[in-house]
Amino acid sequence: MASTIKSLIVFLLSRRHSTPRKTLALSRAAAAPGRQKKAVKIFPRLTSGPLRPIVQCQTLKYNMKSRAGRGFTLEELKAAGIPKKLSPTIGISVDHRRKNRSLEGLQTNVQRLKTYKAKLVIFPRRARKVKAGDSTPEELANATQVQGDYMPIARGEKRSVVVVKVTEEMKAFKAYGKLRVERMNQRQLGARLKKAVEAEKEEKK
Repeated sequence: MASTIKSLIVFLLSRRHSTPRKTLALSRAAAAPGRQKKAVKIFPRLTSGPLRPIVQCQTLKYNMKSRAGRGFTLEELKAAGIPKKLSPTIGISVDHRRKNRSLEGLQTNVQRLKTYKAKLVIFPRRARKVKAGDSTPEELANATQVQGDYMPIARGEKRSVVVVKVTEEMKAFKAYGKLRVERMNQRQLGARLKKAVEAEKEEKK
């Protein structure tokens, strides 16, 4: 009897926190007119919002997975040949705080920007006044608004892991001592260069 009551309570609690399929379908149908109005209002911009970069997730557990970042770095925009002030006006998100930690990530996002730029159609602000950089009348006539995600991130791809056998040379290597020596060399670089220049001047005398 007690087990039956316990299972009934668990069932009721699970029903309370679950959303039936019928309710989800009704909510999607109710939201459809709003999405259509928004698409008409922001035409010809993307309905999914501005283009975002591909970044790696944080922590050891998730850093093998990719996700959409807040915005492209200034270095990525410069490599792609897009001015940072122009980027937000043509549907590219910018994050001046993010830094590129790897060459692979930089190249991936630069290629993403170049692909977007090649397919981009820029409408003039005034129909009678066309400026440099605006698209041709033929391109404007054939332009269509992209519905849904544009250039989606492939989340199924897994990065390869190379397993290396630990050698005796690796075991004998003192990483901490090496780091301390390199830090000291970096700290003393200016003083050593100054000494070398003074010694060279004395030798010339």
